[in-house]
Amino acid sequence: MAKSSREAISMASTSPSSLSPPKVPMELHVSNRQKLLKSLRQHLSNSSRPHHGFVLLQGGEEQTRYCTDHIELFRQESYFAYLFGVREPGFYGAIDIATGKSILFAPRLPANYAVWLGEIKPVSYFQERYMVSMVYYTDEIVQLLVDQYKGSGKPLLFLLHGLNTDSNNFSKPAEFKGIENFERDLTTLHPVLTECRVCKSDLELALIQIANNISSEAHVEVMRKTKAGMKEYQLESMFLHHTYMYGGCRHCSYTCICATGENSAVLHYGHAAAPNDRILEDGDMALLDMGAEYSFYGSDITCTFPVNGKFTSDQSLIYNAVLDAHNAVIAAMKPGVSWVDMHKLAEKIILESLEKGNILVGA
Repeated sequence: MAKSSREAISMASTSPSSLSPPKVPMELHVSNRQKLLKSLRQHLSNSSRPHHGFVLLQGGEEQTRYCTDHIELFRQESYFAYLFGVREPGFYGAIDIATGKSILFAPRLPANYAVWLGEIKPVSYFQERYMVSMVYYTDEIVQLLVDQYKGSGKPLLFLLHGLNTDSNNFSKPAEFKGIENFERDLTTLHPVLTECRVCKSDLELALIQIANNISSEAHVEVMRKTKAGMKEYQLESMFLHHTYMYGGCRHCSYTCICATGENSAVLHYGHAAAPNDRILEDGDMALLDMGAEYSFYGSDITCTFPVNGKFTSDQSLIYNAVLDAHNAVIAAMKPGVSWVDMHKLAEKIILESLEKGNILVGA
C-alpha cells in the first residue's frame, strides 16, 4: 500500500474532523481477501482437501419502498463489503482458491440507466477502482467460472451460509441462473470468514477510530446545544448533521436512540413506534446511543448527561457508579481476559457504589 494512503488514514484517526475525510485505499480489501485465502487454504489443508474451487458471494440488491418506484438508500452487505469494498448494488464476487485471483461480476445495466442514474461505467472502471484481477458481467458467471476451474468434475463453490447469533438470521448464499452446474459447499466458508472479520488489521482499526472520533465530536456538539423544551429528534438531527457534514458518514451503524426521562429505560427506544419525539424537561437525564459508520466500519457510543447541565445528587451517584465500572473494566481488560469476568467486574463495582450510596442495603 502506498505510504501516503496509510499516513492519511493514520493522521485522520488521531486528528479532529474536517470537511475532507480521507479516502479509504482499496488495498484494505485486497488485504482482507488475502487473509481469507490464507485461512481458507489452511482449513482445507487441515481437512486434507484440495485447494480447488471458488469463494462466491452475492452482494446486496437495491430495494424499493414497498410497491412504489422509490429506491431506498443502498448499503452494501457487510461480508461482501469486507472482501471487495464495492459500494454499488447487484454485484457478485469470487476468489479462485487455487490461483488467488479475485473476480467481480457487475450487473449489465440497460441504456436508460444513463438517463436516470448517470454514467454506465465499463468493466475496466470497476477492475481499477476495486483492485481485482478480472471483472465480467453477472450473466457470464457460469461460463467464466467453468473456464477458470482447474479441478475435476463440477466446479466447487464455497457459499456464505451461517447464523448471525445477534439477529438469529442466516446469511444468504449466492444464487444465480445456472448454479445447478456447480457443486456447493454451504458449511465451510462462514466460520472461516467470520473469524477473519473478528481480528482487525491496523488499517481497519484506524477506520474504526475515525468513525469513533467523528461520532464522539457529534455527541459533544449535541451536549452543548441540548436544552429543555427541545424534542428528542432534534438531538438526533444534530448528530446526523455533524457526522455527515464533517465525516462524510452517510450511514449510521444502527437507528439512533435519543431517550430522555423514562424513555431512557427502554433499551432500543427510537424505533418507528417510539420515534425520539418526547419533549425534554428540566431535570431530565438524556441517554443517547448513536454511532456513525465510515466506509463500512462502524462506531457504537452511548453517553448520559443532564438536560439542564446539572446533576442532582441521585443522578450523580448513579452516573459515577457506571463511570467507575467503565473505568475498572478498561483498566483490567487485555488479551486473554474473559468477557464474562469483565461483565462480573462491572456488576461488582456498580453494586459496591449503590451500597455505598444507600441505594442498596445488605451484602
